[in-house]
Amino acid sequence: MPVLTRLIPSPVVVDIRPGALDDLGCVLADERISHSGKLAVAVSNGSGARLRERLAPALPGASWYEVGGGTLDDAVRLAGDIKAGHYDAVVGLGGGKIIDCAKFAAARVGLPLVAVPTNLAHDGLCSPVATLDNDAGRGSYGVPNPIAVVIDLDVIHEAPARFVRAGIGDAISNISAIADWELANRVNGEKIDGLAAAIARQAGEAVLRHPGGIGDTDFLQVLAEALVLSGIAMSVSGDSRPSSGACHEINHAFDLLFPKRAAAHGEQCGLGAAFAMYLRGAHEESAYMAEVLRRHGLPVLPEEIGFTDDEFVRAVEFAPQTRPGRYTILEHLDLTTDQIKDIYADYVKAIGS
Repeated sequence: MPVLTRLIPSPVVVDIRPGALDDLGCVLADERISHSGKLAVAVSNGSGARLRERLAPALPGASWYEVGGGTLDDAVRLAGDIKAGHYDAVVGLGGGKIIDCAKFAAARVGLPLVAVPTNLAHDGLCSPVATLDNDAGRGSYGVPNPIAVVIDLDVIHEAPARFVRAGIGDAISNISAIADWELANRVNGEKIDGLAAAIARQAGEAVLRHPGGIGDTDFLQVLAEALVLSGIAMSVSGDSRPSSGACHEINHAFDLLFPKRAAAHGEQCGLGAAFAMYLRGAHEESAYMAEVLRRHGLPVLPEEIGFTDDEFVRAVEFAPQTRPGRYTILEHLDLTTDQIKDIYADYVKAIGS
């Protein structure tokens, strides 16, 4: 009999709600995660460290490791520290940099990872990718998906607003990324994973169409779920294609060209997505995306994150070099510098100031 289904790589537990941290001990006690209670908990010296006091009594078998930053060296050091501990699992408690360090370290020592993010800055909280700074700038490293994701919306309410807003930009950029994937299919015959595309697209649309804002628990629920689904979509497809197109190429260009001035990942991806939609002739969709980004306090023009128009043009021109082999609207149009300048001027007029 033919196999009529496929296995979908996804977390064993996804708990997104107010007060979810109160039950973290119960989640970790699941024998599929930890049968002995011996856990390595990676925390930052910020939000994660502040939660340590609250959570430590419920995790008596845990060892706590403070991670200094989000570099490859930090992640390798963390892996070395926990290697001899005979732990059942690694818990990443904090912002995106801590989660990525913990994901890499857990993969390096062969342990499952439980992600407990304290903000919603981007979809890396549940993706099979760890993004870490290295000597060459910034690199993406393949890792297993987290075995569990616990997001306490009460904690998210307390996170810096800019970090939560950035997650909105990252989620919405899925819509542009899927359009690029479909373009690559039409032009080059690149295979599309329909399930991965559907998950990523609907995650982006749910955030784009929601009338609420970051002060609303209902909206934060939708945003958190969208970011988790984006990560799962990447696991389904086996790469970052469902959530990364021209929008992310522009983001990576900012990171590489202006490493000391780059804005938040999601801020740059949202701006890149609105411009990429305009590039492909979807002017109404681009204007609506820009309107929603503005409503949430996100940038739609480079000057709003400290870049000049010429620097933005330079980033767009350089962007295809950041993902060799990936086909997006940028590779398709293959624009000259003057063409980018002209289209950008039209984009500015179209979205208004």
